Amino acid sequence: MTAPECRTPRFLAERLYGLALSDIRRMSRESDRVGAINLGQGICDLPTPPVVAGAAKAAIEANHSTYTYPEGNRALRDAIAGKLLRDNGIHANPETEIVVTLGATGAFATTVNALLNPGDGILVMEPYYGYHLNCSIVAGLEPQFLTLTPPRFTLTEETLRAALQPNTRALVICTPSNPSGKMFDRAELEVVARVAHERDLLIISDEIYEYIRFDGRSHISPATVGGLAPRTVSVMGLSKTFSITGWRLGYAVAPEPMAQAIALVNDLYYICAPNPLQYGVTAGFALPESYFAGLASDYQRKRDTLCDALQAAGTVPIVPQGAYYVLADISAWGFTSSTGAAMDLLERGRVASVPGSAFYRGTTGESLLRFCFAKDDESLAEGCDRIRRFDPRPRGTIR
Repeated sequence: MTAPECRTPRFLAERLYGLALSDIRRMSRESDRVGAINLGQGICDLPTPPVVAGAAKAAIEANHSTYTYPEGNRALRDAIAGKLLRDNGIHANPETEIVVTLGATGAFATTVNALLNPGDGILVMEPYYGYHLNCSIVAGLEPQFLTLTPPRFTLTEETLRAALQPNTRALVICTPSNPSGKMFDRAELEVVARVAHERDLLIISDEIYEYIRFDGRSHISPATVGGLAPRTVSVMGLSKTFSITGWRLGYAVAPEPMAQAIALVNDLYYICAPNPLQYGVTAGFALPESYFAGLASDYQRKRDTLCDALQAAGTVPIVPQGAYYVLADISAWGFTSSTGAAMDLLERGRVASVPGSAFYRGTTGESLLRFCFAKDDESLAEGCDRIRRFDPRPRGTIR
């Protein structure tokens, strides 16, 4: 058998057909290629809190370099349990109901593989986070869609029921949402609860941006609404809270039978999360409330700076309620595709964004770009200046 034969499509799993590296990752590569300011991928290159970095360094120096239990260090799970009770109103047994994972994406991947069967329907809301969709496809699930209308992205009982199919077994909620910044309110979550109980749905709630919220809004964990706790997996993480996206640390919270299944898959796929880094984030949970309040305040200031620049450039920013992304309507720029707009802004404006088509199946995303404001102030200011100066209609430009 020759090497070229080994690279033929017959060695590619059918469930991967049509999948490719996400536009989020692709635009980061393109950004590096041209030396642009990357407002595309949520890399979050802000400083890590010294107490978090210091605890991880101390763990390395103390040779805490062995495996942990698949569900994570007990000290970290104890800290998570305390945080869940204090900040989310969730009662979780650290011994049996918390699993530390390789990022929130690891928590999501282990959840769908542990709790759902190939052919089950999983409902995601548009605009969606591409990893929710593609991880579900790789797990053999049938993706189903509920499109929420900007700028409020309101969820109604009528639209939720209409999106369900006979084989729907799970619903994904992302709050605060990537990419829209939507935060689901209690009334919307009560709708979810009514329908989930009636249809016996699993709820997978991605809450990794829970501390990044604006204008005095409170974060509501779906597991605390309408008796959803017994059927909910809460997916949370540390990457955004402590600016450690490259550490890959998250966790899943669920009732014991589900959590134990998630821990089993976590062991099979990943063994455990990195041990020294678990020590680092454990120390982070002891940070004062002022740290988390300051996090939200700083990001709100960055949000407003970016939205002002986008508006000055002729777009219509959809001001987010939480998370650190802005979807901007670029219809006035005159491009026929979001990819064309993103590449023109990259090549000539030297600012990376993400095409809105990365978050929608159909044409809705073609008039949108997503921008990330998890940048240091100097980089964000320069990126905003470049956006303001960008001319989307140069003579001779081919769209």
